[in-house]
Amino acid sequence: MNKRSREIPLFAHPIIETHFHLDMLKSLSRDEIVEKCLKQNIEKMITISTSAKNLDEVICISDTYSNIYCTQGLHPHDGKEWNENVRAHLLSNLNDPTKNKKIVAIGEIGLDYYYSKSPQQEQIIAFEEQLQIAIDYNLPVVIHSRDADDDTIAVLKNFTSLLDRKGVIHSFTSGLGLAQFALEAGFYLGFNGIITFKNAENVRDALRITPPNRILLETDSPFLTPDPYRGTENAPYFLPFIAEKIAEVKSLTLENILIDCYQNSIDLFKF
Repeated sequence: MNKRSREIPLFAHPIIETHFHLDMLKSLSRDEIVEKCLKQNIEKMITISTSAKNLDEVICISDTYSNIYCTQGLHPHDGKEWNENVRAHLLSNLNDPTKNKKIVAIGEIGLDYYYSKSPQQEQIIAFEEQLQIAIDYNLPVVIHSRDADDDTIAVLKNFTSLLDRKGVIHSFTSGLGLAQFALEAGFYLGFNGIITFKNAENVRDALRITPPNRILLETDSPFLTPDPYRGTENAPYFLPFIAEKIAEVKSLTLENILIDCYQNSIDLFKF
């Protein structure tokens, strides 16, 4: 049998997708993607804001589908776009009872020095100001950190004690130092299809030190499609492959991983 022809496993226990970008998926219509996810027992999903351009769009998506929730925030790539107008727009959405019903976190925020699409200092300013918004609105944060471990830790040290609900370092690819800091501070770590990649032993090492009660499942789709479907557009219905790999790496039963990750998602995002 061709590896790619393997069917997506269907699990009895429901799964929560904690990080994807429905507005970026193109291979199927949104209705088709949501329907396919429901058939795979993907019970809830969080579509993530990344820029001023999609702050409203993710809210519209979450309003359209009963099982989809959303976030509000600017990705570090767009740190240079952070200004008072964007801040006011974000706050307006948080304050509007017709828009804030399904906003579950501030994100995706953080630092990315790998691409440095925005100057580092502007990324830090946007990161810090959005962390303060999360504190003010008692929301968890969804953090992106790439090649910026030291500065991510330095910034978070100033805010973690004030963040009651902490958050998640999503798509974790950083070093063990950031992993240990985040876990000790009460954060979750999000793992996706990267853990199935042959050259991602560093990510599996981070997973090995992460307690089951601190693991979140995500795809970050349409990016980072897990084996055996690499080369195709990613989507939440590939989450079962990620759950299987996490169970393998952690030497735990698949049932226990599914139960723990589900409860972790509920505990953090308060659906």
